[in-house]
Amino acid sequence: MLPRSRNVLYETLRDMIVAESNNIVVGVGALHLVWEELAEIRAMAIAPEVTKQGVGRDIVESLVVEARELGVKTLFTLTYQPGFFGKLGFSEVAKEELPHKVWKECINCPKFPNCDETAMVRKI
Repeated sequence: MLPRSRNVLYETLRDMIVAESNNIVVGVGALHLVWEELAEIRAMAIAPEVTKQGVGRDIVESLVVEARELGVKTLFTLTYQPGFFGKLGFSEVAKEELPHKVWKECINCPKFPNCDETAMVRKI
């Protein structure tokens, strides 16, 4: 997950949804609108004790519903878990296929410019 400053977290807080179990946050994900018909699913994290229990799938599908309601046609993600997103209808693409606007936050990543995440897209 890309490190974010406290300021950026506050600015993007409304992008995020959380999953809870017994009043404890066990998962998080965010929908970030890039422009009218393109959005990113990002900041996905699931607590180790609830992996493979559908928490991540439920978060992604909730974000897909929200994206549809907003008129988004294409979702993308940059991930270390391509198998997970592949099961949810995402397909791998070359990073170069994503619009340059997507990379504005990558400059702050410690791995820039050698990104080792997998780019994936899903039409909705």
